[in-house]
Amino acid sequence: MTSSLSKLGLGTAQFGLDQPPGPRGRPREAEARDILSIAGRSGLAVLEVARQTVTADTHLRGALPQPNPFNMCLTTIRPERGPEAVETELRAQMLRLGVERVDAVVVPSATDLFSPQGPALWDRLKKLKDEGVCRRIGVPVYASDDPVGVARRFKPDLVQAPASLLDQRLLLDGSLATIAELGVEVHLRSIFLNGVLFLPPDRAPSHLKAAAGRISRARRLIAEGRSDPLQAALGFALSRPEASAVLVGVTSAAEMSAVVAAAMSPPPDLDWDEMAIDDPDALSWVAA
Repeated sequence: MTSSLSKLGLGTAQFGLDQPPGPRGRPREAEARDILSIAGRSGLAVLEVARQTVTADTHLRGALPQPNPFNMCLTTIRPERGPEAVETELRAQMLRLGVERVDAVVVPSATDLFSPQGPALWDRLKKLKDEGVCRRIGVPVYASDDPVGVARRFKPDLVQAPASLLDQRLLLDGSLATIAELGVEVHLRSIFLNGVLFLPPDRAPSHLKAAAGRISRARRLIAEGRSDPLQAALGFALSRPEASAVLVGVTSAAEMSAVVAAAMSPPPDLDWDEMAIDDPDALSWVAA
């Protein structure tokens, strides 16, 4: 399997496993089963399991291929109720998913680590790692979090960070390269910009109007480069040397197949720098 696919990871947030059947009336669990089957056969390594309902966890367990081919990453609950509650819920979710250990556990946000219960939360995750419940612990970061400072202070095994064609802030300022040099794995997320590149210009949200020109230019450059937004977004993210993994979200087996096909294609020869947005308000939305 190609290295680009082994670098690709899948998130479950968009599966909708606690929702009614999709538009075609197909059970969500059946759709998820096909998505995960395609991902497993294609060699995707990372499965980021979103924090959802008990029902969603149960359905996800039924949809997972057996044997489970994925390195699973779970997110803890927020730390307000203390580390005991965090560990109890984490173990309960693992039980629902039918796994005894996972590859990684991440906190909900870097901000949580600076809360009154943050140090106790981090200490508990280090303890769980020492006990073999997980192999690694990590932190999601945004540009406003001082990601390098967070990495230096807490020394996580991995960080999850937004980076994309439009939001290149943490790449251009060297933050992600510095974090990688510290020996911390970098997992890119939000690479599809909440679908901004896939929307016609006249359907862009109102708060993106100031960046509409840059978005239209990016779409034009992609078309002139004989590519499409999906291939360009994946090609950009997968070609970043800072990234150990690139996380994507899909809602159907057809979308999963399209992502795999695009990831297997050579990255388009495009001027990535010309596509970056420097509008803070726009970037606060596309990086969410």
